[in-house]
Amino acid sequence: MKKITLLFALALLFAAQNVTSQARKELNFGLVGLNYEIPVSKNITIAPGVGTSLDFDWVNLGVKANYYFDNLFGITAEAWDVYGGANAGYSIWTGDGDAHSSDIDFGLQVGGRWFWNDKWGVYIELAGGNVAGLSPGIGVTMKL
Repeated sequence: MKKITLLFALALLFAAQNVTSQARKELNFGLVGLNYEIPVSKNITIAPGVGTSLDFDWVNLGVKANYYFDNLFGITAEAWDVYGGANAGYSIWTGDGDAHSSDIDFGLQVGGRWFWNDKWGVYIELAGGNVAGLSPGIGVTMKL
């Protein structure tokens, strides 16, 4: 739990930085989670958040780091984002029985986003970890 607290403290520290780039502050809320993206460099964000599995058997408190590939792939349209990264957190088993146990979870994610105007967009993401397994996500993004 101390590691998760440290990750959130680092996220807040980076939130104070003013970075102008492809990476930007965004609030993502979807079918299985909520996170707040904070830019830390031109193409990198960190995002503290909470999520669950589609069957609601897991709750994950954690942080993820994303690299935005738009510049690398030559995507010049402001409406599109393509990203991938790593995540770490603590997954809590909320399902029936003792088939699984809560533990620290490390994983990867890949996703894309399309903005239909200057403030709102939709995202789709596929994430996975060593504890809670594969977790698809779809939701709405709000630029802050």
